[in-house]
Amino acid sequence: MTVLIIGGSGGVGAALARRVAARGAHVHLVGRREAPLADLAAELGGGYSTADVMDGAALKAAVLAAGPDLAGLAYCVGSIRLKPLSRLTDAEVTDDFRLNAGAAALAVQAALPALKAGDGGSVVLFSTVAVGQGFANHAAVAMAKGAVEGLVRALAAELAPKIRVNAIAPSLTRTPLAAGMTGSPQIAAAIAAAHPLQRLGEAEDIAAAADFLLGPTSGWVTGQIWGVDGGRSIGSAKG
Repeated sequence: MTVLIIGGSGGVGAALARRVAARGAHVHLVGRREAPLADLAAELGGGYSTADVMDGAALKAAVLAAGPDLAGLAYCVGSIRLKPLSRLTDAEVTDDFRLNAGAAALAVQAALPALKAGDGGSVVLFSTVAVGQGFANHAAVAMAKGAVEGLVRALAAELAPKIRVNAIAPSLTRTPLAAGMTGSPQIAAAIAAAHPLQRLGEAEDIAAAADFLLGPTSGWVTGQIWGVDGGRSIGSAKG
């Protein structure tokens, strides 16, 4: 059985791919750049396809290349566009929605026959703690990821009992995507201090949760938004 990981060469995607392969599953990676995908696929004995998720036809072709029998799909693609509403353009709002929510829906749609072919498949999408908390300058990403949460609940109902659908809602995690914030020791320390667990997330924290949701031990879990966020969703740490 194959697990398809879209965004497979990113921080969380690569960590997840290694976990999935370590438990004996075959991985198929999808991403925009061939070099990191090819290297990781060779390391794990898996396959890969290159595609920009904003290109619907290319995304569908990459999903279909994973094969006719999928045990799971993880859409590990996202954005962190931090701007006040007054400075957001129509194109930025549209692009964030398409990248985070629209392409996730199209990826699941393309994978449906392969997910239904086996004994049952699992889909893992990604939201953000900002949807539930409300942070200034997060309008674009919170709006897009809020759509992801709605998609998860709708698909969990629509695709049951054959396919489970869940999402992870992380807080700030040390990945290349977040390097603009985590790269500054002062900013990283200040944000870490706002979490009850007093640290930022690591790619392995998020990958471990995603691997659990993809695997058989989470077989009675669907339609859930799992906060893996160092406690940030319960509020800021108190001194």
